Amino acid sequence: MNLVKYIASCGIASRRQSETLIRSGAVKVNKVTEHNPARQVEQEDVVTVNGELCQAPEQYFYILLNKPRGFVCSNADRFAGGQLAVNLIALPGVKLVSAGRLDKDSEGAIIFSNDGNFINMLAHPRYGIIKTYIVETAKELKPDFMQQMKQGVRDGGEMLRVKDITPIGTKRYRILLNEGKKREIRRLTAKGNAPTVRLTRVAIGDVTLGKLPLGKWRELSKAEVESFLARA
Repeated sequence: MNLVKYIASCGIASRRQSETLIRSGAVKVNKVTEHNPARQVEQEDVVTVNGELCQAPEQYFYILLNKPRGFVCSNADRFAGGQLAVNLIALPGVKLVSAGRLDKDSEGAIIFSNDGNFINMLAHPRYGIIKTYIVETAKELKPDFMQQMKQGVRDGGEMLRVKDITPIGTKRYRILLNEGKKREIRRLTAKGNAPTVRLTRVAIGDVTLGKLPLGKWRELSKAEVESFLARA
């Protein structure tokens, strides 16, 4: 397989991050720095990233975390002040990467794994994995603006769009996304003059939080993992 896919399969980083690592000179193949992401890697090749041996894990883990507010989905301490969501998962020695992000002020379902190809699939919009959110706003969203949210709202040069939005109470909405741009829901509700007060992701595809307490985690069942893999 090519070098990008190989590094991702080892759970070191996503494919996009792996390409950045390669182009920055952080990757060596057989002790020689490699800058070509498309380089084909054979079974006998030795690949290192920042001096660390890159090899597929002996066991893959697929984790659902109910992330509290105040934690960030990054493996970089400098962005988190020590409040890393991955640190809530007690699997010593296992390098986990999140599938996408939930911003620091949001909470709810996020999936971690050491299977880089699985993470890449979950994060890529082409697989159409629906994410479900419960959103509370400071003011009621107007019906015509909710319709506009489904058709598309331009903000900062990007077209933001929800797959569906349904009122479920006073200033409370169920919102479905099949791709997520940075802080997309917050940006949309702000454009509708109804800033987001609380945002909780309650489901990723068919995987729901259920009764999983805030700050706790569980392994995905075999059926849940296979429900995602069936899309590949």
